[in-house]
Amino acid sequence: MRKLYFPLLLSACLITSPLLAQTLQRTLLHCGNLFAGTGNDLQPQMTVVVEGNKITAIQKGYTTPAGTDRVVDLKNKTVLPGLIDMHVHLETETRRGGAGDRFTQNVPDVTFQAAKYAKTTLLAGFTTVRDLGGSGINVALRNAVNRGIADGPRIMTVGKSIATTGGHADPTNGYRRDLMGDPGPLEGVINGPDEARKAVRQRYKEGSDLIKITATGGVLSNAKDGQGPQFTDEELKAIVETARDYGFAVAAHAHGAEGIKRAIRAGVQTIEHGTFMDDEAIELFKKHGTYYVPTIIAGKTVADSARMFGYYPALVTPKALAVGPKIQATFARAYKAGVKIAFGTDAGVYIHGYNAKEFEYMVEAGMPPVEAIRSALMTNAKLLGMDTQIGSIEPGKFADIIAVDDNPIQNIRTLQWVRFVMKDGRQYK
Repeated sequence: MRKLYFPLLLSACLITSPLLAQTLQRTLLHCGNLFAGTGNDLQPQMTVVVEGNKITAIQKGYTTPAGTDRVVDLKNKTVLPGLIDMHVHLETETRRGGAGDRFTQNVPDVTFQAAKYAKTTLLAGFTTVRDLGGSGINVALRNAVNRGIADGPRIMTVGKSIATTGGHADPTNGYRRDLMGDPGPLEGVINGPDEARKAVRQRYKEGSDLIKITATGGVLSNAKDGQGPQFTDEELKAIVETARDYGFAVAAHAHGAEGIKRAIRAGVQTIEHGTFMDDEAIELFKKHGTYYVPTIIAGKTVADSARMFGYYPALVTPKALAVGPKIQATFARAYKAGVKIAFGTDAGVYIHGYNAKEFEYMVEAGMPPVEAIRSALMTNAKLLGMDTQIGSIEPGKFADIIAVDDNPIQNIRTLQWVRFVMKDGRQYK
């Protein structure tokens, strides 16, 4: 009896399982207009069929439901693939006096706020993101989202960024001397090629998805220089070669021209910010096929915040005022010169959830709306090595789908008010 009982009980549980029933149910999205991401045009009156976490069909007209089919009425909406942001920081968010948080917040404090920011990002229509630096909580957050115990976008994360001593991602910048210590590869701080290799291997050990370096000074670190190069050619070579051995792409934060050029020559995949790129840097972008992630919204935000007394530490304010206003013009110049653009925003430097404001700034600078949108779809999906899974609405891909009120090709600002969000076949909004 025991041999029969347990298999029969298991079968009964499986047959009546709500989870199994959910995977068998089709969801029909009736779309007023569909921007599938595979072309430049909108298709009117379409149905997207979702089963489980995958798109199984795209049909002309509004498919009549049958059996247990569920219908989502989006007939007065434009439906698009879930958006992809290549530069976010989910652990933190800008605020006046926020530089002191690292001395007052415990790990659980940061963890809970990171979970909130992740959900905010998802509800804003960004179903996949690249987290480019935190304390390592971002790795745990990715795992929690993947396990279904936290709501958020699909996260690819660097864990801890890699810097040189005193560099932009040295976590002890601005500390009192007796608190500074001497952080090393474990903390993402290197000096010399051997330590560079060790830092990459440490990120692999900790479960990172890619590597991020701070190739030049930065704006928000409590240090004087925001532009100068901070790695030698030998250090950059060691990082990129080791990253390739471990299956990592490398993203490089870089404002100043010399640091940008060193990073491109070393073989990084993307340059973040790129504020002071010169003509030689632009030619290197094109020669090496390196992508530029502009983060215009971050530049505008730090400049605005720096005008408020006491918002940033004294060393940060002049850098924010000098760097911030220049990024949009740099983007315009790079785009017109033929540099390849990937969509990214530096969320956390501004308030989470406003990622789509970047589209408006890109269009202001001369990029056609359809190109700006596609930069956050298949362009980013290919850079992540996920173009067979995300970035467009096609059969076989993950059901990452959003909807907005208007035609974004005619009104790019409509992407700032996402009305419907589905990620991995689950409806969140």
